[in-house]
Amino acid sequence: MAELLHRLGTFAARRAWTVISAWIAILALAVGGFLVGFSGLSSSFDVPNTASGKVIEDLEKELPAFSGGSGTIVFHATDGNALTDAQRAAITDVITTARSLPDVSDVIDPFDTAAQLADQQKQIDDGRAQIEAGRAQAGSGQQQLDAGSAQLAAGQAQLDAARAQAVAAGADTAALDAQQQQLDAQRAQLEEQQAQLTAGLTTLDQESAKLEKGAELLGYTDGIRVVSGDGATAIANVQFTVPRLELPQEAKDAVIAHFTETPIDGVEVAISTDIAQGIPEILGVGEALGVALAAVVLIVVLGSLLAAAFPIVTALVGVAIGALSTLAFSGVVQMASVTPILGVMLGLAVGIDYALFILYRHRKQLLQGADVRESIGLANGTAGNAVVFAGTTVVVALLALNITGIPFLGLMGTVGAVSVLIAVLIAISLIPALLGLAGTRILSRRARERAAAAAAHPVAAPAAASAPAAAAAAPSRSGQAGASDGPPLTRRALREAATGSVATVAADTGSTPTTSSRRAHRGPAVTPMPTWRAALTVLVATVALLVVAIPALSMRLGLPDGGSEAADSTAYRAFTLTEQAFGAGVNGPLLVTAALPEGLDDDGALDARLAVARELAAQDDVVTVAPVAISDDNRLAAFQVLPAEGPNSDSTTELVRTLRTLPPVDGDIPLGVAGQAAINIDISEGLADVLPLYLLVVVGLSFLIMLMVFRSLLVPLLATAGFVLSLFATYGAVTAVFQWGWFASVLGVSNPGPILSFLPVILVGILFGLAMDYQLFLTTGMREAWAHGAAPRLAVAQGFRAGRTVVTAAALIMIAVFSGFISSEAVIIKSMGVGLALGVLFDAFVVRMLLVPALMHLLGGAAWWLPTWLDRIIPNVDVEGSALERRHPSHVGV
Repeated sequence: MAELLHRLGTFAARRAWTVISAWIAILALAVGGFLVGFSGLSSSFDVPNTASGKVIEDLEKELPAFSGGSGTIVFHATDGNALTDAQRAAITDVITTARSLPDVSDVIDPFDTAAQLADQQKQIDDGRAQIEAGRAQAGSGQQQLDAGSAQLAAGQAQLDAARAQAVAAGADTAALDAQQQQLDAQRAQLEEQQAQLTAGLTTLDQESAKLEKGAELLGYTDGIRVVSGDGATAIANVQFTVPRLELPQEAKDAVIAHFTETPIDGVEVAISTDIAQGIPEILGVGEALGVALAAVVLIVVLGSLLAAAFPIVTALVGVAIGALSTLAFSGVVQMASVTPILGVMLGLAVGIDYALFILYRHRKQLLQGADVRESIGLANGTAGNAVVFAGTTVVVALLALNITGIPFLGLMGTVGAVSVLIAVLIAISLIPALLGLAGTRILSRRARERAAAAAAHPVAAPAAASAPAAAAAAPSRSGQAGASDGPPLTRRALREAATGSVATVAADTGSTPTTSSRRAHRGPAVTPMPTWRAALTVLVATVALLVVAIPALSMRLGLPDGGSEAADSTAYRAFTLTEQAFGAGVNGPLLVTAALPEGLDDDGALDARLAVARELAAQDDVVTVAPVAISDDNRLAAFQVLPAEGPNSDSTTELVRTLRTLPPVDGDIPLGVAGQAAINIDISEGLADVLPLYLLVVVGLSFLIMLMVFRSLLVPLLATAGFVLSLFATYGAVTAVFQWGWFASVLGVSNPGPILSFLPVILVGILFGLAMDYQLFLTTGMREAWAHGAAPRLAVAQGFRAGRTVVTAAALIMIAVFSGFISSEAVIIKSMGVGLALGVLFDAFVVRMLLVPALMHLLGGAAWWLPTWLDRIIPNVDVEGSALERRHPSHVGV
């Protein structure tokens, strides 16, 4: 690989415009693909095969009107008084015209709804009055029937007495028989009237029972209001024809424009996050400031404006190619809005860093008097080889997100991996081309003078001028000899390389001593740190990271609601107005479905719905239960349940779990729970379930890769343990900020709440790859120094000295770029920026530059122990390109 990269770097330097033109063509293709394929992004997330997803599928089949997305428009009188009649009429007008907007199925007028609820209550009251009147009329009729029955009984008695007398006297009874017929007819008439009256009373009882059941159902809706008690606030519900995940951004934008571009005098309009949460901007002022800070770091490290410009320009080109290429596929796959932003974050950060690694190595070689093109090839084959390896670890970690089985998360990982891959390809091809065009102009005037002096007075050591390179030809402690690539060094040269020769110091400081200065001063020797300081460093660093990680023990996962949005956003205003006027639960209603038994008539369905409503209302933290719909075949009933608290509260989460674990109502009516709060819970729990598996895969991958690179058992264990420490410290810091509210006002966190559900998984993948970058650029130098003669603890100091400048600069650039995203108004982007910036801070400066070197100092030679049998089967990975340096010396001074 190193030889191939050397050839590529040399070719790019020689045919610079060919390479530059090729990348311009690739950028043009990306632009064309974007113009053709871009079809919009989604601001929603989903995890397949969840409980709420099953409920949505049932609704789509039985009650399609309730399966579409929805959101609310909040109207509030700015003077705090009740909305006037004129204001109400204007609100009704704007609602009426909104029903014709694209993908809108209906907009519920709050005043009509309030009137309908009042009408329903009035109908019940009128029904009760009618039933009471019917009962009173039935009572009067019964009295009349009873009086008639008494008269018939008296007439029958008289007739019976007359018949007895006539029979006794032998008289004719024909007249009496006629009278009996009349009495029988009257009795039959009375019995018929009695039957009718009894039937009427039975009907009244049935109607009364049915009415009371309806009244009971209506009674459960008492807590549902769409117009506040003081009349100053009203809520209109917007219902869409397509599900939330499929709702195009254009439909949301049309709703926002309709309600905001038609102002109503004295009325404030706020739109809920379901509609107002749009696509965050990919690059803004904060991101530009982050890049500017990165540029400052580059100028300080590289000492030249031209040299500092190259990493910025190439990173921006890579970001443009990656982002546009990603967006070109938005018409093929459903893509969340944060997906390209993650690619931009990583593309900027690693694009600048990877270019810096190659530039820094090339600059050092030029300062030692190397030929420009040969130096470019050598830098590409050594530092570029390390870049390829480091980038590969990041790509693999990000692609591993696909094992979670969560589509949007896997896609984010894939897009991020593509962005990193583009950054690697640009670093090893476009950077050498630009360096070839620039020649020695990437050095300042004074640095060019030093380079010319170095060329005129060549140093006896190889141009790489590092301890590992100087001793590369000597037999290594791992049993691999480099004698075939050059003559073995003398014992004196090996000792000088191991103790930090003047060439080594010159390479690190960027200066090249003259012949006379080399005679007078051999440079400061590199010495190991005191053992007591190493032990103290390990103790302090470990305790500090563990303390920072403490908040992670209480970390809760969720998705942002309106309360998490920026304080000046319409979504935050809608959230707070709704909570103040109607209660916190109105911001997170639950949609509960009941699968009713087959064959129920309307009365049976009413009984079943009432049984379900009673069961729901009996649960803790349920404020209101509203039966909202039932399918035509009486098989599926839907209820709206208002919890006592908001969608991200502990009580609402527990309520969802409780409802899902309830046994079937009446033994044969199972319940399902959906709604935004339930969907958030499903996504968060799904991501929490896959986090341990993903962490295990990534940590295992980390160990295997470092085992191959460092040929040691303990070094990979130390690096992996350090990664886990920095990761959990990052979790703790993020929890303290976004959940506990520490420094919330400084970072623009309006309403602390649960941590973004997929942030822990994303941080694992990204920070793992970046941690391996820093580990690689620091520890490989330590291993090479040890393998070629340096004492173990001295090798740690030498390797740290050789890599500290570039790793410090790279980490500062990462932090600057990631911090630029903290200014985003979208809490999703803000939390990712904070998490990544803090993660790099903890891992680069605490773990890689303090903890790991101190631990390796304490371990001494044991740090590099590897069983012989394992040493034989592990492939030799020359990440630093030492063999390449021996085959292609930079010809210092030639």
